[in-house]
Amino acid sequence: MLKLMEITTLENDTSKVIRVLLVDDEANYRKAVARRLERRNMVVSQASDGTACLEYLGGNETDVVVLDMKMPGMSGMETFNSIRKYYPGLKVIFLTGNAALTEGVEGIKAGAFDYLAKPVEIDHLAGKIRQAWELKRLEEGRERDKIFRRRLEKRMIHTQRLASLGTMSTGIAHEINNPLAIIKESTGFLRMVIEDSGQIPEKEMLFKGLEKIENSVDRAGRITHQLLGYVRKQGHELTPVDIRGLTEDTVALIKQKTQAKKVSVEWAREPEHEMRMHTDPFQVRQVLINLLENAVDAVDTNGQIRLALYRKAQSVCLEVRDNGCGITPENIEKIFDPFFTTKPNVAENESGTGLGLFVVHKIMTGLSGSIHVESEPGRGTTFKICLPEWQSDSTITNS
Repeated sequence: MLKLMEITTLENDTSKVIRVLLVDDEANYRKAVARRLERRNMVVSQASDGTACLEYLGGNETDVVVLDMKMPGMSGMETFNSIRKYYPGLKVIFLTGNAALTEGVEGIKAGAFDYLAKPVEIDHLAGKIRQAWELKRLEEGRERDKIFRRRLEKRMIHTQRLASLGTMSTGIAHEINNPLAIIKESTGFLRMVIEDSGQIPEKEMLFKGLEKIENSVDRAGRITHQLLGYVRKQGHELTPVDIRGLTEDTVALIKQKTQAKKVSVEWAREPEHEMRMHTDPFQVRQVLINLLENAVDAVDTNGQIRLALYRKAQSVCLEVRDNGCGITPENIEKIFDPFFTTKPNVAENESGTGLGLFVVHKIMTGLSGSIHVESEPGRGTTFKICLPEWQSDSTITNS
């Protein structure tokens, strides 16, 4: 049972008041010291032994612990060792008897802030408490600075990666576009030759082969065009779009992939018959394809993907939820980084490039939208995208 007495709270701004826990088994002495510290703008709580001290610290914010060395049961040093283990930022000042000064020195060596001999001079004790509090605040400030610097360095690294990706993407796109143009031109020439050749065996098959080549060239051209779009300004085609119809069309596009794994794609709740918005359907379709294909890749055979479409605060939101492998906490912050992937780098099925979600994030940012992810390893992942119901050229960015 926790043994606490006289917890006094001042009317001042407690964020600027020192919170002290006084731990001593001599009740009269403890009360007297607490009253005198409270007159010096300190919020003082009291505990009669080491066990009560630790129980109090488990549920209350404290800046400085004033701890008696000699107590029945758990000794002052034992209590201090537990404080140092579970509350490493807390400052401890020991109170010792004149006969136990060597124990106070041992406490300093173990990491205590200071020690004072009983009977203690109250202003001296108050001064030591303030010094300990200032040191605690200084250390906390330094730790906040370290965290801020780490975050800043991470953002700088991310920015440098994006800059490198932009330079590389431009070069790759231009290098690919040159042979694509030659292939396109040669295909057109072959088509013209075949058309002028009269009746030749398997003419229709040749035309179908040429059509496949032309379609593949066009697809590759669109990809390089999109890749260039992330390093230079590209226009957006803003038109009225039925987002439900667009989503269902996209599901149909990946039907071969879902059927191969026997994956079901269904609405978690039936949306409106039509849900219209004003946006770029080509960019949104690319987002949907990436999210749906990722979901299919994440689930096992006979897996499930659930879609939810709804309006929220003048935005249209779509959720893509799968019951797949999920994303670990250490990876979830990296999934939108370029070239980061948890998929195997298998050239045959074009998996593992690490650009899909990076592209999705860039598109959503460019369309003034947002994307969020929630995941639990072994239980699945939910991606949520939200786009404004109405967009104009002035609201579109090219970040």
